[in-house]
Amino acid sequence: MTLKTRFLTVTNLLFLVVLTLNLILPDTIEDDAAPAFLTGFLIIVEAIVLLGSALARKKETLHVTCDVAGFVYVLAGAWMFCTAKFALLSQSLFPAPGTVFAQLLADWDKVLVNIGSSMGIIVEGFLLGAVIAIPLGLFLGWNLRVGHAASRVSSFFAAIPPIVYIPYAIALLPTFRSASVFVIFMASFWPILVNMMSGVLNVDERIINSAKSMNVSTPTMLARVIFPAALPQLFVGCNLALCFSFILLTSAEMIGANAGMGYYVKNYSDLGDYTRTVGGILIIGVVISLVTYAFSRLESWALRWKKK
Repeated sequence: MTLKTRFLTVTNLLFLVVLTLNLILPDTIEDDAAPAFLTGFLIIVEAIVLLGSALARKKETLHVTCDVAGFVYVLAGAWMFCTAKFALLSQSLFPAPGTVFAQLLADWDKVLVNIGSSMGIIVEGFLLGAVIAIPLGLFLGWNLRVGHAASRVSSFFAAIPPIVYIPYAIALLPTFRSASVFVIFMASFWPILVNMMSGVLNVDERIINSAKSMNVSTPTMLARVIFPAALPQLFVGCNLALCFSFILLTSAEMIGANAGMGYYVKNYSDLGDYTRTVGGILIIGVVISLVTYAFSRLESWALRWKKK
């Protein structure tokens, strides 16, 4: 790809337009003392875009990077016009972007602590569910008769919203954190188990027969043949589990936690501090996007054999 293809894009033009308008248009909000923070945010995003454009090896990667950044610029520009520049929205409910970014920077220590609390619970519950569900689903699915029966039973339990376990978890477990880990475990275990068994049960019978013709042992069959073939379906379950986990954890933290990003949003919304509330919502979106992106990269790496 040429330099023109990499750097002379509509996205970079959008960056210049939004940045210029932010600098030359006067603010109508008197107490928005932080318009420079929006400028800093735009420059950081553009630096990431330029770096990604320089390192991109495929046009598809370049297009995704530029398109995502383009949406960010459009949304930032609309937010800026509706708040700081023309005050079309209520200042108390919809603070200007510069104000929100300035507040997040001032609260960076609180934000990091709450992110760490939420991610710790997610990691513990999700990994516990995956470590138990994957081998269990592999062995249950390997036995055809047991697998079909177990898939129907597990589908029933998977249909029950894990949030209904919260009262029992709080009543039976000693701390809110342990109760949260249990609920995330329940949210992760069933989707992973169901999809692991489905993946095993739907492995092409010709692959299994070919392995049997070579006198492959059962442990080797499960580890080297069945498990790789079931990986695409397993990742479907893992993605569902991650989505459920984040939704449930944020909801639980807004109900009774004293830490976590859900608590951060609920606490400051109760106090009427919508600058921190909007900032917390943005941080939740960024964290979830980064986690799902990292997981998608792991999925691409694990399933690289499919592309070949």
